[in-house]
Amino acid sequence: MAPLTSIRTSNGKLEIVNQLVLPHTTEFLHIKSVEDAHDAIKTMKIRGAPAIASLASLSLSYYLTEALEASPTPDFLASSDALKAHVVPILDYLYTARPTAVNLGAATRRLHKTLASSLTSEGDVRSIAKALIAEGNLIADEDVGRNKEMSKWGGEWLLNQVGPEKSAGGLNVMTVCNTGSLATSGYGTALGLITYLHETGKLDKAYYTQTTPYHQGSRLTALELQTLGIPSVMLCDTMVGSLFQHHNIHAVAVGADRVARNGDTANKIGTYNAAVLAARHGIPFIVVAPVSTVDLDVADGSGIPIEQRPPLEACLVRGALYDAASGKTSDEQAAVMITPQGLEGIYNPSFDVTPAELITAIVTEKGVAIRKDGEKTFDLSGIV
Repeated sequence: MAPLTSIRTSNGKLEIVNQLVLPHTTEFLHIKSVEDAHDAIKTMKIRGAPAIASLASLSLSYYLTEALEASPTPDFLASSDALKAHVVPILDYLYTARPTAVNLGAATRRLHKTLASSLTSEGDVRSIAKALIAEGNLIADEDVGRNKEMSKWGGEWLLNQVGPEKSAGGLNVMTVCNTGSLATSGYGTALGLITYLHETGKLDKAYYTQTTPYHQGSRLTALELQTLGIPSVMLCDTMVGSLFQHHNIHAVAVGADRVARNGDTANKIGTYNAAVLAARHGIPFIVVAPVSTVDLDVADGSGIPIEQRPPLEACLVRGALYDAASGKTSDEQAAVMITPQGLEGIYNPSFDVTPAELITAIVTEKGVAIRKDGEKTFDLSGIV
């Protein structure tokens, strides 16, 4: 079966799959404006650091394409200065959708740079708009190729670390959250590593946490692994220690929303817990992310902004209605409150930061970085 997709572009239409209603309903939403893109990112209808960067970039490309074809011509296409005055606030607005994922900032900075260089070359306003469109499309298009590269780098490194004797029956790899095609433009990062091992016949099972409170694991990773036919096992977030005690897990592979210069890594909440337990059990902990996720301007994890989600989100669970008598689910979905109403004192960060000393390897499309003996931080210069 074909892999799932987070973004669909066809016949001049930009669409995303609404990840809030997966896995029970597949609903594509038409992104008609930059405002639609911002809302989709902020409300997590689309999520995953690479995917939200792709959507933000494509939303600008589609917006400018429509403007070039419009009659009468919009006022902001009257001159280069007018275009700059119009586009800069749009890019700044898109960047505010979610603060932790550095890919979104990297994408908007690339578009700012394209705008600046095009203005310097003194091209006409339509040429500048076309350059922005091309760059926006490129940001999305290049994602799949680099995901396959980093997945291969990480998979081969892990096989080498485990060795042929211990990997003969296939590797067991655990992951957190969702880092596959639904979180990227295709193939995935950490889930891409798992997919690569499966495709090459080197995977026994994939294990994945539910990743509450949004259940990206039990809703999205479960659906992707099922769709791809990859043998897998789901576990509650609180069962990771038990899994490591009683099962032979060869590695933990996770994605990242931002990697600091020293290797400290922000990722979905619960990643830090898994890293601590992996270190306790001597299990390699691998971060798989594109170069655009590495933020060399941030020295360490203390400088990474952590998004705080609305408290209500930690009180609700959404899913399809289940009939216990028949053992079947209906097409109807509902959000259910699982806490007392009016609960006060809710801690609901979207991300946590795993210190570099708990990470065994950081993988990008350019290779694998490991810490030197005795060092607690990474030198990432070789993989960025």
